[in-house]
Amino acid sequence: MYSEKIEAMLEKVQKAPRYTGGEMNTALKSWEETELHFAFCFPDTYEVAMSHLGMKILYAIINQQEWSLCERACMPWVDMMALMQEENVPLFSLENRRPLNEFDVVGFTLQYEMSYSNILAMLKLGNIPLRRTERGENDPIVVAGGPCAFNPEPLADVIDAFMVGDGEEQIVELNQVIREWKKSGEPREACMKRLASVRGVYVPSLYDVSYNEDGTIASFAPNCPEAPERVLKAIVTDLDAAFYPEKIPVPYTEIIHDRIMLEIMRGCTRGCRFCEAGMLYRPVRERSLERLVELAEKLEASTGYEEMSLSSLSSGDYTCLAELIRELMKRLNEKRVSISLPSLRIDSVLKESLEETQKTRKTSLTFAPEAGTQRLRDVINKGVTEDDLIEKVSDAFQGGWSSVKLYFMMGLPTETYEDLDGIADLARKVVSAYFAVPKEQRAKGLRVTCSASVFVPKPFTPFQWEPQDSLSVVQDKQLHLRDALRKIKGVNFNYHESGLSYLEACFARGDRRMGQVLLKAFEKGCMLDGWTEHFKYDTWMEAFDECGIDPAFYAYRRREKDEILPWDFIDSGITKEFLWREKEKADRAQVTRDCRQGCNGCGLQRFKGVCSFCG
Repeated sequence: MYSEKIEAMLEKVQKAPRYTGGEMNTALKSWEETELHFAFCFPDTYEVAMSHLGMKILYAIINQQEWSLCERACMPWVDMMALMQEENVPLFSLENRRPLNEFDVVGFTLQYEMSYSNILAMLKLGNIPLRRTERGENDPIVVAGGPCAFNPEPLADVIDAFMVGDGEEQIVELNQVIREWKKSGEPREACMKRLASVRGVYVPSLYDVSYNEDGTIASFAPNCPEAPERVLKAIVTDLDAAFYPEKIPVPYTEIIHDRIMLEIMRGCTRGCRFCEAGMLYRPVRERSLERLVELAEKLEASTGYEEMSLSSLSSGDYTCLAELIRELMKRLNEKRVSISLPSLRIDSVLKESLEETQKTRKTSLTFAPEAGTQRLRDVINKGVTEDDLIEKVSDAFQGGWSSVKLYFMMGLPTETYEDLDGIADLARKVVSAYFAVPKEQRAKGLRVTCSASVFVPKPFTPFQWEPQDSLSVVQDKQLHLRDALRKIKGVNFNYHESGLSYLEACFARGDRRMGQVLLKAFEKGCMLDGWTEHFKYDTWMEAFDECGIDPAFYAYRRREKDEILPWDFIDSGITKEFLWREKEKADRAQVTRDCRQGCNGCGLQRFKGVCSFCG
């Protein structure tokens, strides 16, 4: 009923392909012939959404079920939003242009804390009440999953149910429960209690929280027998057996990661102490070489992409990486498909792999030293050395690369200005490694990009107890590092908005009270916060003030060992005791071995057969 208005609006917006739908390989299922309708909502723009692998997997899984339908919706840009409000057009799905409030389930993926205000914007545009307590029997069930769902509390007033852990099997079970509830005619509350029986599903309405006078949590407990005391994350144990799409939607417009993403493994054994994903996605599970080659050929044939990214938290750790690349190059070389290797660890065995991938065309190589000195790399358990980096970039420069990206963090626990100077020193040595290659052998156009993000302490990491650097300290450090890197020819420096990282820390470790701030900030016009030009730091601070909540309580405060943390009721597989031991080792700058070299007792050993390294 809105199609004519939508078509007219498309002629007035900057990037119409964001809203047209109809891309190759999308699923167009009958609304009338399916029992359950699921809107997969990505709380950012189309270009970001269509770069996200998880959405492509779950979109295909839901549509594979005969009884369910999944359609996509993304956060509109400001020009489209204004037109939608002017023309009274609700937020609609890309496939059949259905308003969000007509779906049975509206699901959000939580990839980044600074997209939370976009969730509110999408709900409002979709004519769905923002607070879960205000939704009636005919409103959709609003669910959310993804890495940020491991601390769901800041969104507890908004989301009906959270999905914690791997989603491939969980999403089907959740939809089946909602499908059966629809048939039962029971009230909405009954659906919530049914959902609590699904592994990894957390329903906020079934739990009560109280606070101490100092603002810390006094108690957190279920308020009905259906809700488990601890929510155990969902785990897919066999990636070969797990569903993976052989066709993915191909956008009409350029997106951020405009390529095939082939997930070669999930999880990481390295144990970097700042890395939430490395803890949350344990244990490590690999897809077999045969399955990956099969998927690669089918995805290339169904999409026509000319680049394939071997995706994982640490692609260089994949057991058969060199063999995989060799086989993919043999199969895909005639079609001029290049292979890219993101998330490379400096100490991975890369030379042979680099030689293979450069046969087609070269892309920029990315390395993540994270810190500028060995002492600080030991604090964060990075487990790599300066020699590792120089050896690998030298191999890359000798192999014909001239563009290298180096990722660092500033504000890490125990960091000093000497550690920041170490970043500049490392960049200088990378430049020297380039010029050490004979002029006639090296590629032209040296480009070394150093990016330094602000450290944000995250749940389920050994640094979850640590304070974040204050804004003034972060800004002083950024200026110090900028001045040091400016003197090095061929080096560019990128750094993040410090106020944005401050707010990210508040939501990352926030409790239910952060929901009040979120709703207030949205009322005051905050949205698209992840986009620098739309981030309103002063407005957010006003929202904190009007709610009587101090942001420093969440970002700058050191937690005590025995403090109840807002996410303690979620079982990620990793025990709190292990994380505290790792924090103490960080204080001593003591490293922990890679899990592949022997079990470190992180807690997964409680689940027999889940982790191949602990039995």
